[in-house]
Amino acid sequence: MNLRLCAATALLSLAAATSAQAASLSIASTSLADGKPIPLTFIGAEANCGSGKASTPQVSWTNVPTGTRSIAALLFDPDGAKGLGVAHWVVYNVDPARGQIRQGEAASSLDGITVGNNVAGAAAYKGLCPPAGDNPHHYVLTVIATDLAPGALPAGLSREELLLRLKGHGLAGQSIVGTYGH
Repeated sequence: MNLRLCAATALLSLAAATSAQAASLSIASTSLADGKPIPLTFIGAEANCGSGKASTPQVSWTNVPTGTRSIAALLFDPDGAKGLGVAHWVVYNVDPARGQIRQGEAASSLDGITVGNNVAGAAAYKGLCPPAGDNPHHYVLTVIATDLAPGALPAGLSREELLLRLKGHGLAGQSIVGTYGH
């Protein structure tokens, strides 16, 4: 089993609902296409990253399971840090009725959206930045429907801390995987 599949499987294991509920969640993104290269807009602005715009991607959700009270979204590079993975974006406490996070929104926390700590320990979006010349990395954008009320989780959670707090509270999850290398 490859690393990308392992990461996606681990995230989806949080979705401890019935198969009917898990099958209902649907996500989409105008920013990332599943299995396709990621545009420079979402890449780190630094020259060593590819001189992108470091904008947050758009992601939307529909058909959330009954009992969904909040949404979490994660952007993770399972190939980064020599296979240990890199968290680029950790978002949670989002009211599911919102239906989406718009492109360029939630680079940091705002009313109704908590942005947790990225790989650098900052509560912000970190533009994608694989090492130059490395194989293209896989970036997994995952949306998780939870039974936790918006605002139930504290600010400042890392990806790992968020996943621990979501154990037993995930109702469904879906992912989109894009690639980037330079």
